[in-house]
Amino acid sequence: MMKRRDVLGGLGVFAAPPSLASAQILSLPATPIVPGAGDVLVRLDTSLGPIIIALKARQAPLTVANFLRYVDEKRYDGSSFWRSAKAPSAVDYGLIQGGLQGNPQKLLPPIAHEPTTQTGLRHVDGTLSLARKGPGTGDSDFFICVGDAPYLDANPAGEGDNLGFAAFGQVVQGMEIVRKILNLPTPGKATNPMMEGQMLDPVVPILSARRL
Repeated sequence: MMKRRDVLGGLGVFAAPPSLASAQILSLPATPIVPGAGDVLVRLDTSLGPIIIALKARQAPLTVANFLRYVDEKRYDGSSFWRSAKAPSAVDYGLIQGGLQGNPQKLLPPIAHEPTTQTGLRHVDGTLSLARKGPGTGDSDFFICVGDAPYLDANPAGEGDNLGFAAFGQVVQGMEIVRKILNLPTPGKATNPMMEGQMLDPVVPILSARRL
């Protein structure tokens, strides 16, 4: 299992998924995921199809408000999913990362960190979470988990930066699109060596992001 300080490498998201022997992997539930009370639905239209996400506004109000500002101001329009970090296995496990990738013309100021110990949310299959470097540095970039990833949750007993990532939403439709992106070729050049072999080329455009 990777130590948390390794997990926090590169744009705040792990350099590679942990080994399948140490990871808890669950298949998609047989029944559709139903949005909870107070959730805000957002549709990401990608070049491969739509992904609909239920944002957990009651549990993670700061992180959701930040994401919705990017949505409402159409800052995600023309952005992309640009990273796929997949475990080397026939089983789909890992994450895809999207957002503005540091575009200074569209970035908003970073926000305070909302750890899972505060929100009660967890990194499970289909979780939407905010990418970061140090705590309080998250802005536009986000990732979607494929398979359960409890090592991305806050861990008060862990060493070093043990605050994990700010989970704030759940995919309710379109996990087949997420898995398709996870399995795309990743020959792109990585400016961060911890992302070597994870850069999509071509990237998957996010055509638009809108509330439903």
